[in-house]
Amino acid sequence: MKILSSLVLASVWSGHPVGFDLLTHGDSQFVAFYDAQRRMTVASRRLGEESWTFFRPEGRWLERRQRRSSQVEWDSQNSLTMVIDGRDQIHLCGNMHADPLIYFRTARPLDITSFERVDRMVGSQEERCTYPRFMRGPNGALIFRYRDGSSGNGVDYYNVYDPETQAWKRLIDAPLLDGQGLMNAYARMPEPGPDGMYHMVWMWRDTPDCATNHDISYARSRNLADWENAQGKPLDLPITIECPVVVDPVPAGGGIINMCQSLGFDSQNRPIVSYHKHDENGNTQAYSARLEDGRWRIYQVSDWDYRWEFSGGGSVGAEIRVGGVQVADDGGLSQHYWHAKKGSGIWRLDEETLKPVGIYPPPPRALPEELMKSTSEFPGMRVRTMGSRGKGSEPGVRYILRWETLGPNRDRPRQQAPPPSELRLYTVAD
Repeated sequence: MKILSSLVLASVWSGHPVGFDLLTHGDSQFVAFYDAQRRMTVASRRLGEESWTFFRPEGRWLERRQRRSSQVEWDSQNSLTMVIDGRDQIHLCGNMHADPLIYFRTARPLDITSFERVDRMVGSQEERCTYPRFMRGPNGALIFRYRDGSSGNGVDYYNVYDPETQAWKRLIDAPLLDGQGLMNAYARMPEPGPDGMYHMVWMWRDTPDCATNHDISYARSRNLADWENAQGKPLDLPITIECPVVVDPVPAGGGIINMCQSLGFDSQNRPIVSYHKHDENGNTQAYSARLEDGRWRIYQVSDWDYRWEFSGGGSVGAEIRVGGVQVADDGGLSQHYWHAKKGSGIWRLDEETLKPVGIYPPPPRALPEELMKSTSEFPGMRVRTMGSRGKGSEPGVRYILRWETLGPNRDRPRQQAPPPSELRLYTVAD
């Protein structure tokens, strides 16, 4: 892997991790981030050029209404996300955690200086928005997903965009996932599978306490509007805890957490849901549930002698992560894992038992090792990286953002914040 170039964009907030976004589109590139003063900022450039154009869309909107500038608070869930529609208008959303919708769209194609705030999408259930995400649906339709409500009490809505009228409407009239005022779903975005269907995995949570996660669940759809369970039976919407969709009925306190639920497939295209929970001895293990002949069969993958005890609200630092099962280049099954106490790697799995039978060599680093080491003198700083989404016009290269922050702090303020970090863009070739 070779670094072809690097560009410094700006100094950025480093007091806690929060998601930035990097989007490459033809000859253009866009970055959304929080600057050193924690203000939402967008930068753009033409590929091959070193100069950037910067714009703060939130600042213009607030200044016009004689309000103070908006800043990201100490909340690691206030990520930024962008997408470009079929008319080359840029959509930007973020800085929300149970907040009124914050959404911008450019008035001119690919021109960040024309960002304008759009106060509503459909005009209802937009006062307590969290986890905004854009995705592509069938036939390239632009879909927007968000949670309305709060942790322990929320519903998931999906909107669809018409680029001709520049208007949003509900993809389905009801929420897709509904906690009925008793809980909320923590769902992965629906993912296209090798069978041409969209597959979705989630768990429920009863309160803001992350220990109350329970019931790993699954559903699938061909069009994101009509859904069925693993046995192919149509589901009435919204999907609730009463629906026949449970993969593993892990109880509250059973060791599952919403940051670790992954979807994969084996060589027969059977879906595999991976997660961790406590075993009968109280240790936290990696598990995989595979759909076999219409029912879920659950396999214990790891054999660790360690219990990850987590509870409380706010952004939690991970101690275990388990990736989705994939078919490797040699035809075997592979699965990434990371454990704060037991190390990390890529398991080679026996396809029949889903047990590790070996280790695959690690993939090439996204950046040289020296760039993955913190250069800050402030204690506790960690390197953050993000690869580009979209397709650029430069063949054979990848684009990676790099910056440094402290780790999560349960979304609570720190007594002392580190100095701003340098946000840098690397262009690399494998």
